[in-house]
Amino acid sequence: MKFICKELWLWMYKKQIDNLRTNHQGVYVLQDNSFRFLTQLSQSKQYVESTYKYLAFSCGVIRGALSNLDIICVVTAEVSSPPACKFQVQVQRI
Repeated sequence: MKFICKELWLWMYKKQIDNLRTNHQGVYVLQDNSFRFLTQLSQSKQYVESTYKYLAFSCGVIRGALSNLDIICVVTAEVSSPPACKFQVQVQRI
């Protein structure tokens, strides 16, 4: 997961993830306080619903990168106030 936060995010968005948390049971939360795709959107609550279109790509990139490392996971995104967002990665145990 540190690879995603440091290397992959830096390569894609020119910055590292701001915060990585885990519950040590297969759930990781990656927080980006100034997500590059959302910085140009208004801070208004009316645009929060449309932000998920911009987050779907990044969820797919995270899932694809982990899949190539043979880690099966489910990735979801959450936005409370743009441009900050959280990505939740739930690793499936086999």
